[in-house]
Amino acid sequence: MTRIRILAATLLLFAAFGATAAPATAAQQTTTLMAIRAAHHPDYDRVVFEFAGPLPAQRDVGYVPELIGDPSGLPVPVVGDAILQVRMASASGHDENGNVTYGPTRRTYPLPNVIQVVNSGDFEGVLTFGIGLARQSTVNTFTLTNPSRVVVDISTPFRTVPVDVHFLDLYRFEQGIEPYTRAVSRPVIPPATARGALQRLFAGPTQEELVQRLRFVNSDATGFTDLSISNGIARVRLTGGCSSHGSTFTIAGEIFPTLKQFSSVRWVKIYDPAGNTERPTGQTDSIPECLEP
Repeated sequence: MTRIRILAATLLLFAAFGATAAPATAAQQTTTLMAIRAAHHPDYDRVVFEFAGPLPAQRDVGYVPELIGDPSGLPVPVVGDAILQVRMASASGHDENGNVTYGPTRRTYPLPNVIQVVNSGDFEGVLTFGIGLARQSTVNTFTLTNPSRVVVDISTPFRTVPVDVHFLDLYRFEQGIEPYTRAVSRPVIPPATARGALQRLFAGPTQEELVQRLRFVNSDATGFTDLSISNGIARVRLTGGCSSHGSTFTIAGEIFPTLKQFSSVRWVKIYDPAGNTERPTGQTDSIPECLEP
């Protein structure tokens, strides 16, 4: 009788352990991000996160005032007037050797609303991205299978107009062929077209444009503020840092043609983060001392 009781107790213990162990193992299964794609469709921009394996166990999408790095806790720069955060749990963006599995962690798109997609965390099975948008709008999120995909649709209920953004062309610069910049087209929301053009400039080239050897020379600036246009003069202040690093080509070489495409702008005055420029008055271009070679 005693043996029967011991055997029964052992079987009950095994059954209880087995019942809890299986879900715990399933919960710990991590899927791997393999690709990020973005494209415009009628009335919305779509961003797709594709995984090798099951869908992430948890998926949270929402607007945030700023993008915070995980686990650093520090702000992560992302260009846009609105930031949509995509957080996916039981998901990873790297392999066993720590190599990124989905390509560039920061990428630019020439879409009406989506400006950038930036990774802000890949830590302890939690994968986080920020999507920089031209304007906050309605979001629809859903999943697809075969392969596993998290889809984020962001509405574009506004009109855009094309503007030129000027990036450094490495080939022309190395060959000494002026102008050293090449213009690419970007959609911006009127009437703030000059501001939209600068915003797209600071987002940098797309992956395809990088292959074509276009580059954004930021001269340590992380953004801009105080853009104004009056009496043919555009004034803009850099934020973050400001340094030419001894180069004859600086961010000024990109800002000047990007702003002068507009009929309301004849001269451009660039200020450093402290609000200084060499020629603050007069009908002439101006740069701060920090952008001198």
